[in-house]
Amino acid sequence: MSTTTAGLLFLLSLIVALAAVHVPLGDYMYRVYSSEKHSRPERLIYKAIGADPHSEQTWGAYARSVLAFGAVSILFLFTLQLVQGKLPLHLDDPGTPMTPALAWNTAVSFVTNTNWQAYSGESTQGHLVQMAGLAVQNFVSAAVGMAVAMAFVRGLARRNTGELGNFWVDLVRGTTRILLPISIVAAIVLIAGGVIQNFALHDQVVTTLSGAQQTIPGGPVASQEAIKELGTNGGGFFNANSSHPFENPTAWTNWVEIFLLSMIAFSLPRTFGRMVGSRKQGYAIVAVMGVIATLSVSLMLTFQLRAGGTVPTAVGSAMEGVEQRFGVANSAVFADLTTLTSTGAVDSFHDSYTSLGGLMTLFNMQLGEVAPGGVGSGLYGMLVLAIITVFVAGLMVGRTPEYLGKKITPREIKLAATYFLITPLIVLTGTAIAMAMPGQRAGMLNTGPHGLSEVLYAFTSAANNNGSAFAGLSVNTDWYNTALGLAMVFGRFLPVIFVLALAGSLARQGKTPESIGTLPTHRPQFVGLVAGVTLILVALTFLPMLALGPLAEGIH
Repeated sequence: MSTTTAGLLFLLSLIVALAAVHVPLGDYMYRVYSSEKHSRPERLIYKAIGADPHSEQTWGAYARSVLAFGAVSILFLFTLQLVQGKLPLHLDDPGTPMTPALAWNTAVSFVTNTNWQAYSGESTQGHLVQMAGLAVQNFVSAAVGMAVAMAFVRGLARRNTGELGNFWVDLVRGTTRILLPISIVAAIVLIAGGVIQNFALHDQVVTTLSGAQQTIPGGPVASQEAIKELGTNGGGFFNANSSHPFENPTAWTNWVEIFLLSMIAFSLPRTFGRMVGSRKQGYAIVAVMGVIATLSVSLMLTFQLRAGGTVPTAVGSAMEGVEQRFGVANSAVFADLTTLTSTGAVDSFHDSYTSLGGLMTLFNMQLGEVAPGGVGSGLYGMLVLAIITVFVAGLMVGRTPEYLGKKITPREIKLAATYFLITPLIVLTGTAIAMAMPGQRAGMLNTGPHGLSEVLYAFTSAANNNGSAFAGLSVNTDWYNTALGLAMVFGRFLPVIFVLALAGSLARQGKTPESIGTLPTHRPQFVGLVAGVTLILVALTFLPMLALGPLAEGIH
């Protein structure tokens, strides 16, 4: 069987599996977030944190809850890392010193669902920090994204109210009813596939086939790997991330991990359709995601599988930086979906991809990670783009734009436009400052267009809360730890504030009756329009920078 055929079968089986879980998982999440019943464990949690599960919040109160939870989480994880040497299950001789700047960067990274790592996990973080700090944030940061998405959908579904639900209820339910049960099953599957799960503190020395001595670390890997992918987190227990055989041993575990990082994000549009009372609207949103994802994966496979032919290549061939266990095609699918979502996990070296393959990883993140995007963040990002699309369509025909019976007034479009523009502003400003400073340019392993791509990738990954790295850039410095940490914070919480403000504005409206001038938002015409607007907006925003980086490298 040829490499291309095997890659297509791998991709086809993945599509079939995602289609199979779309309806049951989407309906289940609808029941989770719509139920008025609270389980006994959930009531105990509400009592412990002082939350009233029967009260609802306005958009402002919901946003303050999100920000307060994020601030407390950052402070806790920051402190935990700095004192880990005095706690159980710590490393006796960490390979990378845990400085305040690195602790800040890591705390912000995991709380914002970015999971950027400027260190080697197995030689820096002790098992207690990995479990009680990083793995816990893998759960709750994903649950926060899902909670914000549900609040936004309620803003579209509700009429004449200022209430969007209760953040604490959404947070607890997303964690205990969705993420935790699926992660337990996924961890068992990964252990069966060879992912390790132990509490070995001291490295084991083994003899290789050639007779050399090799030191191999252990740890509770499978439990973290499951939520790392399911919650579109991406931070690995090992420095090699999902290319490490202890995290991802075989081709079929590679398939499982790609499935995990995609399943919730591709199923949430079904939840959205159920909540707004129109399954067709949910199908339209998932169709937009599917169209963009299909186009992106197709291009990525073309660029990687045709390396050495007519497509410009990086030094060497497309096998450079690719694990032999997975091969070019499967690695390309992983790279594409990990950047289309906000996962950031890697099973190959993105820095070694062809120039145009590397461009695809950048462009996927610059789309805003909406196809399907992160858990929660992908859905509300796509819905904001749908609102921008109906506004553009309204301008084209001279009618007041409407979406799901809500008028898109100047207030709504200002909030939607600000949401869309804030992340590019962070990315381009951060990249410009880094390239203007000789000391920071010195951290680039490569010069010229590829060096620019490394810096652009770092700020694109941080501001879009992806967490993957182009590598070749020394980022464990006080400046980069601080600057990228700020990019993660602003890139996560400023869009959340604008999304919730938009949801509050929409929820206060009544229902606008459909008329002959209302744009149908459930037909293929709208699907194509949203996909086109998304691609055009991103191209207009980032094309000059991409032309100086990966495109220039490709024609060099």
